[in-house]
This record gives sequence, structure tokens and C-alpha cells, in this order.
Amino acid sequence: MPKKRGWVVINDEECKGCGMCILACPASCLSFAEDFNHQGYYPVRYSGEGCRADGLCFYACPEPGAITVHEGEPDEPHAV
Repeated sequence: MPKKRGWVVINDEECKGCGMCILACPASCLSFAEDFNHQGYYPVRYSGEGCRADGLCFYACPEPGAITVHEGEPDEPHAV
């Protein structure tokens, strides 16, 4: 069975920079941004590759709406 691939979209303005998603990500494809968001937090950034679409970051995040996980590749027609 091929390994699932995906990507993560992080809403910079909703992210409180707690880092729970970074700790939960087994692929280590998340890190803190270098710039503050409007709330004064360092939001999390997705590196752009390596996501396994397992959703662990989504479930670890205490902030509703901060993380969305997608399966597939961003350029595939079914990707949203």
C-alpha cells in the first residue's frame, strides 16, 4: 500500500504558537515562523513537503480552525 501524502494549511491569524502540532508531527514538517502574527504569536509554518496526512497535528491543536490537513498532492484535481 502506498504511503499517504498530504499537505497542511495553517491559518496564521488563528495560530497561538503553542507548538503542540510541532510536537505531534512525526514527519517533522512543521516549525515556528520568524514573524509575529497580528496577535503577537509566532505561528507555525508547514515546510511544504513531508506531510503524511495523518492528522496528528490537527488533533493536537487546541485552537479550532488553525490547522487543516489535506490528503493527496496540492496540484491534484480532487485537492481542495
